[in-house]
Amino acid sequence: MYQRLVLVGNLGRDPEMRYTPQGTPVTSLSVATSRKYTAADGQLKEETLWFRVSVWGKQAETVNQYLTKGRKVLVEGELVGDENGGPRIWTDKDGKPRASFEVRAITVRFIDSKRDAPASGASSSPAANGDAGEAMASGEDLPF
Repeated sequence: MYQRLVLVGNLGRDPEMRYTPQGTPVTSLSVATSRKYTAADGQLKEETLWFRVSVWGKQAETVNQYLTKGRKVLVEGELVGDENGGPRIWTDKDGKPRASFEVRAITVRFIDSKRDAPASGASSSPAANGDAGEAMASGEDLPF
């Protein structure tokens, strides 16, 4: 059996890196994906889905070093389910039920170029993008 998920979106916050007890780096990302559509009543609507992404190993260190909130990324990975195979269900501070999708990243590509990135202290370089796995440093739009 096999599954693969591809997300293109923006980081909702700065990456957070930690280390496992064995010393393996793990970086957590919050990625928002959006789509616009016209509803049956003719209104233009926008739908945003949030994904929690974990990046492991050397790629986790690179992602943590060069990505910041608002940067555009392409994440290729596997959907991770809870013990029942579904999304993680939780209750927010207002008592509303929520669900989040979790993805284990295989590849993270930096989509926006340095000049397109939101203003921040971190910047990207081609060498850093290469470490992140076949990164796209050109800033060109994806063909889909």
